[in-house]
Amino acid sequence: MEKLANEVTKEQLIADFNVVVADAEALLKATANQGGEKLAEVRARAEESLRVVKARMDDAQEALLIKTRAAAKATDEYVHENPWNAVGAAAAIGLLIGFLLGRR
Repeated sequence: MEKLANEVTKEQLIADFNVVVADAEALLKATANQGGEKLAEVRARAEESLRVVKARMDDAQEALLIKTRAAAKATDEYVHENPWNAVGAAAAIGLLIGFLLGRR
């Protein structure tokens, strides 16, 4: 369950970071008409940093997708090989949730 929470957190982090990168790109485009040698230098460094970060995030997103697919495939194979174990686990989880909700 903790691993699933970490995966969701990673997905949220990737989505949030993509928004930040898009906002930074918009800011760089908005300041493109501004003059000054120092501003041009800072803008160039920021664009390079954004390019590197976007590449790393794309790699992280691809790795997350690969791990998610592998986990889904492993789960599917386990359920097909051990259907009664899966039914028992689902029933136990259902009973636990029912018990916890019934205590309210």
